[in-house]
Amino acid sequence: MSMQYSRKRRVIIVGGGPVGLTAAMRLGHFGIEAVVLESNAEVPRDLRASTFHPPTLDMLDAYGITPRLIAAGLVAPTWQVRMHQSGEYAEFDVSILKDHSAHPYRLQCEQWKLAEFLLEHIEQKLPGIEVLRGHRLLSLRQDEDGVEAQAVDANGEPVVLKGDYLIAADGARSVVRAELGLEFEGLTFPETTVLATTTFRFHDHLPNLSYINYCWTDGGTFSLLRLPQLWRVSLYASEGESDEQAASKASVLTKLQAIYPREQPYEVLEVRPYRIHQRVVKNYVHGRVVLAGDAAHINSPSGGMGMNGGIHDAFNLTDKLARIYAGESPELLQLYERQRRPIAMKHVLQQSGRNRARMQERDPEKRRASLAELQRKAGDRALATEYLLETSMIAGLREAEAIR
Repeated sequence: MSMQYSRKRRVIIVGGGPVGLTAAMRLGHFGIEAVVLESNAEVPRDLRASTFHPPTLDMLDAYGITPRLIAAGLVAPTWQVRMHQSGEYAEFDVSILKDHSAHPYRLQCEQWKLAEFLLEHIEQKLPGIEVLRGHRLLSLRQDEDGVEAQAVDANGEPVVLKGDYLIAADGARSVVRAELGLEFEGLTFPETTVLATTTFRFHDHLPNLSYINYCWTDGGTFSLLRLPQLWRVSLYASEGESDEQAASKASVLTKLQAIYPREQPYEVLEVRPYRIHQRVVKNYVHGRVVLAGDAAHINSPSGGMGMNGGIHDAFNLTDKLARIYAGESPELLQLYERQRRPIAMKHVLQQSGRNRARMQERDPEKRRASLAELQRKAGDRALATEYLLETSMIAGLREAEAIR
C-alpha cells in the first residue's frame, strides 16, 4: 500500500550528503519546510572528501557548524607542492587571506563528520525538516504546480512525496539526472587513483612536511593529506600495472615503502580506488527540478574543490528559493544557474584539472619549471594572494556574486 504525504511538502531534496543536508538546513532556517530522501540507512563513513576551504568555513560558521568541524579536524595553515627525492618544495601560506576570510586556512576533516553535524543540527533545531533515511527515489514527475517523487522506503514500501520544487543533490550517479535524461558531458581521465589511509606518522620522518602535500616522485606522483589520527595517501598505478593490481594491498604497501622505507609493514586501514571525471550538465534548472553538487558537476579531487563547490551551490540555491517563497519571481532559479555553472566550469573544473595536469607531468624539466613558478608565486605576497584567492575558491564566489 502506497504511503502518501497528504500535505504538499514545500521542497523535496534527493540526497542526504553534505550538499543535500546543507540545503535542508538553510531552508529550515528560512522557515521553508523540506523533506530529504536519502538511500543510505546510516551516514557512510567511507573515504570521501576531507578538505574544507576558507569560504565554506565562513558559510557554515553562521550555523555553529564550523566550530564543531574545527574541533573534530585539523587546521592546515599551509599546503605544499614537493619534489619528493630532493625535498624541495613550494609552500603557500593561506593565512595571508586573513583580510578575505574569517578562516584563513584549510581544514582537514572527514566529510562524514559534516553530514553528522548537519543531521544533529536539523534534528535539534529544525522541526520543519524531515530526513527520510533508507528511502530510494524511483521516479519523478512535475507540472506547472509542483513536483511529485515516487520512492520506496527501507522495507520496499512505496512512498509518494509532493513538493513545490525538487533539489537533486544525489551525487555523481544521480537518479534525478538519469530520470530527466540529461547528458553528463565531459571526460574520464585515464589514470585510476588509489586512496589509502595509514596511521604511520609521516610528519615525524619527512622534513618540513605540511598537512597537505602534492608530491612528485621519480616517474610518478602521490599526495599526502593529514587528518587528526591518520594520513590519507593518493597513489597511482605503476607502468604496466592494472587497476586491480594497483588497488591490491600488496601494491599499496610497496608504494608506501617507496615513499618512506621502513622495516615494519605499514598499517593500512582502508583502500579505495576511483576514476577521475570532469563533467557538467548543460543546464542546472529543469522546470521545478534543480541540480546541485555532483549531480550537476564532477571534477578532479586535486585541490579539494568538489564537496566545497557543492556546498556553495546549496547556499546560492537556497538563497534563491528563500526569495521566491518571499514573493520574488521563480526566474531567480535561472540566476542560480547563471551564477554557479560558469564558476563550476572556469574555477572548479579548470582549476582542479590544472592541478591534476601539473601533478601528472612526468618530464623532469617541466616539473622543475613548474616548481620554480610556484615558488615565485609563493614568495611574492601579491601573487600568492591572487593565487590563493583562486585555489581557495574565493575568487569564483566573488565572480558569481557579480553576475546579475
